[in-house]
Amino acid sequence: MEVQRQANRKTARGWRFFKSVCGICLLLLFSLASWSAAYFFIRYLLNALGSRPSDYVGQLFTQLVAFVTSMGIMGTIGVIFRDKRMEMFRPMIDAMKRIAKGDFTVSIPSDERVPGQFGELVESINHMAVELNQMEKMRQEFISNVSHEIQSPLTSIGGFARILQSDELSREERMHYLGIIEKESARLSKLSENLLKLTSLESDHHPFERRRYRLDKQLRSVILACEPQWHEKGIDMDVSLEDVSIEADEDLLSQVWLNLLHNSIKFTPAGGTIGVRLKRSGQQAVVFVTDTGIGIPENDVAHIFERFYKADRSRNRSTGGSGLGLAIVKRIVEMHTGSVAVQSAPGTGTTFTVRLRALP
Repeated sequence: MEVQRQANRKTARGWRFFKSVCGICLLLLFSLASWSAAYFFIRYLLNALGSRPSDYVGQLFTQLVAFVTSMGIMGTIGVIFRDKRMEMFRPMIDAMKRIAKGDFTVSIPSDERVPGQFGELVESINHMAVELNQMEKMRQEFISNVSHEIQSPLTSIGGFARILQSDELSREERMHYLGIIEKESARLSKLSENLLKLTSLESDHHPFERRRYRLDKQLRSVILACEPQWHEKGIDMDVSLEDVSIEADEDLLSQVWLNLLHNSIKFTPAGGTIGVRLKRSGQQAVVFVTDTGIGIPENDVAHIFERFYKADRSRNRSTGGSGLGLAIVKRIVEMHTGSVAVQSAPGTGTTFTVRLRALP
C-alpha cells in the first residue's frame, strides 16, 4: 500500500511538472497573441485616422492595448472557472466542518478530475477522519471500561453496607462483610492508582532518571520480595541470572518485574513452577519470565497488552486484577526503547520476554 502511494506521488509530481511547463508555454503564446493583435489593431486604427505618430507612441499604445486585452481575457476566464474551482473545494470545506463538529465518519469520494496536490489533500482529509474515528472509538471504549471497573466494586461496597445495617448479623458475619468491603475498597484504590500511573507514563512528563546498575541484582531482589506470595502457593522458583548491567530507571523497571511476577504467581496453580532467566544476547539483555500456569488463548495473546483487556474476566475479577498491569509494563519497556512479547497457549503456561539494551 505504501509503495503504491509513493508511486502515485511520483506520478503526480511528474504530471504537475508537465502541466507547469505547458502553462508557461501557453502564457508565452497568449502574450504573443495579445501583443500581435494589439499591434495590428493600432496600425489599422491609425491608418483609418490618417495619423502617423512616432514609433515610440505607436509602441506605447500597442503595449497598453495588449495589457488591457490580456487582463480582460484573463479576468473573464477567472470568473468562468471560479465557480468550478469552488465546486471542487466545497466537499473538502463541508468535510472539515463536519470533522470540527465531531463527526469522524466523513469520507470524501475520490475523483480523478481532482488535480495533483488537491487530490493529495482529499486523501489526507479522509485519512485524518479515519484516524480520528479510531481514536474516538478507543476513547469511548476506555470510558466504558473504566466505568465498568469502578461500578463493580462500588456495587459490592454498597450492597454489603446495606446488609451491615441489619441488627440480626452475628459478629462473624459482620466481620466477613467488612472484610469484603475493605478488599473492594483496596481494589478501587489500586485501579485509581494504576490509572494515574498509566496516564502519567503516557503523558511523557513522568520522571525518568537513567542510571547504570546490575539488572541481575534487581531481579534477584524482586524475586525475594515476592517470596511470601510464591511460597504460600508452594511454587518452585527456577532462577538463572547472568551478570548484566543496563542503564535505565530502576524504579520504573522494578514495576515491570513485579507486574510480570505477580501475574505468573496469580495464574500458576499450587505446586507449579515459575522460571526467571536473564542472559546477554549481543548488545541486548533478555529476560524470560516463564510459568506453568493456565496459559492464554490464542485469540487473546494479540490483545494482552491493551488497557483493561482480560483474557479471563471472571478469574481476573476474583483475583483483583484491573487489566492495566501489562499495559503499564509495555509502556515502561517502550520508554526504555525495549520490547516485550508473550508466548502462551491454554494449559501450557506463559512466557514473557523483555529485551533491553545491555551495557558493555
